[in-house]
Amino acid sequence: MPDPRPAPHPPPHPPSLPDLAGLLAGATGREALDDAPGKSGARMERLVIDGRPYVLKHLDLAEDWTMRASGDLRGAPLTLWERGILDRLPDCLNQPIVAVAREPGAGPAPSGGCVLLMHDVSRWLVPVTDEPVTLAQHLSFLRHMAALHAAFWDCGAECDVVPAMHRYLELSPWLGYAEAALGSDHLVPRLVAKGWPLLAEVAPAAAAVVTPLAHDPGPLVQALAATPHTFVHSNWKLDNLGTDDAGRTVLLDWEQPGRGAALSDLAWYLAINCRRLPQDKQAAIGAYRDALEGCGIDTAPWWERQLALCLLGALVQFGWEKALGGYDEELAWWESQAVAAQRFLVS
Repeated sequence: MPDPRPAPHPPPHPPSLPDLAGLLAGATGREALDDAPGKSGARMERLVIDGRPYVLKHLDLAEDWTMRASGDLRGAPLTLWERGILDRLPDCLNQPIVAVAREPGAGPAPSGGCVLLMHDVSRWLVPVTDEPVTLAQHLSFLRHMAALHAAFWDCGAECDVVPAMHRYLELSPWLGYAEAALGSDHLVPRLVAKGWPLLAEVAPAAAAVVTPLAHDPGPLVQALAATPHTFVHSNWKLDNLGTDDAGRTVLLDWEQPGRGAALSDLAWYLAINCRRLPQDKQAAIGAYRDALEGCGIDTAPWWERQLALCLLGALVQFGWEKALGGYDEELAWWESQAVAAQRFLVS
């Protein structure tokens, strides 16, 4: 059978395991990085090469539940590297990956995945606290998000990495079922399994709309496909963000990217960072729209439809998490958005 996947663009610097191995050969001070905020199961190490600090991240299918949940069998950063997409990012972004290769594994048949070497950008990352970020940094994140989307507006098949359907299924009830069947003890899948049934108790109006889509996001994905698309990062959470000395946004965790609706990145940002944002959601939405318009994108023809669907989509991804916090002002806002968005769904 022919391979149905699009042919990737030739990489600007063909990756191979020996290249990465050559870089690692001179590494010193190599140690496990156990204090990283990530919860995916990826392993990380800190090391020094030629006097400069680096981080080595291992994405192994057997260890990383996010790879299994999204159907990413080889590691999205490896695909981005091979297709040269990371080299096309706008200058306002600082992505620290410098080399990627297949995960060699411990035995002759590795489970799947990749290894990526990154500059150590920890000094620039948003501190892991409960405090809101500054308004200036928040607005900078939104401007640079818009710049990323504008740079790849109406992109081609080379940007298809993790499909939109898979991204909406990542935190679905299926995650809890699958990880429990595997005997996985990762925290997030257990919380997902606990939170989804709770949504019907604390927010029945939201659950009536969202829970069916959490099991089958097909109608949502189909409706979004009728709106403009671009290249999305898909994990703009503050743990992955920072600001370097040049004012660029540091953007980590390129493990769920692909073609999709621009506002899906914005909705994810609003949902996952809700407790630490310095302005209300409507103001943040307006700031992003102004930034996208400033990049030359006309939003008038499609904005209302895509925004409504993407806000609904964020609750499809995070309904379980909002339910764990009880019915509060936060969940009430998302519930109202989900109910209002029903009219845009494909029946």
